[in-house]
Amino acid sequence: MKLNEFTAVNTFAKESVVEGVTTLEIIKDEKITAFDEPTFIKLKDKNFHNGVIKVKVKATLLPNAPEFARGFIGVAFRIDEANAKFEAIYVRPSNAQSDDQLRRNHTTQYFSYPDYKFDRLREEANGVYESYTDIALDEWIDLKIEVEDEQAKLYVNHSVNPVLIVNDLKHGNRKGSVGLWVEVGTIGHFKDLKLED
Repeated sequence: MKLNEFTAVNTFAKESVVEGVTTLEIIKDEKITAFDEPTFIKLKDKNFHNGVIKVKVKATLLPNAPEFARGFIGVAFRIDEANAKFEAIYVRPSNAQSDDQLRRNHTTQYFSYPDYKFDRLREEANGVYESYTDIALDEWIDLKIEVEDEQAKLYVNHSVNPVLIVNDLKHGNRKGSVGLWVEVGTIGHFKDLKLED
């Protein structure tokens, strides 16, 4: 997984050595103030449809991260050429360690850009596109996303069962690229990306 295999979209990206391993380090461009936007590095010449996406991620908060930062980090998939439509699943590692149960329930998140961001989904279908999973900041988290037509399943840290199931991907049964996604306040490290289509 080399940086030159990707195109940076509204992010700053570089190769960075973490614990002796070369990773891809990604930070969201501060000029993008809206949430759940195309803020990723996207694989070049990839047309992913159905299959499995595996990647290890590690989220650290930036020194100037806002109070609401949670270590947002995840994967965008079926990204169109213009970055105008895509699906995404991400995690909020600090939420899993909270004493507030409602916040814990918001540890994982699905959204669909541009029309179904987290706030709309939470308002219209509270609890359906989010769930709890046991993770933390500053630790490697193993993500596996299985995509089949209009369904996506998220597995975390080699869980036997999915921690989140999305049965109605909002863009339907499409194809597109795969991206490594971050949100405000996060230094995201990614390694060991594997696609199985």
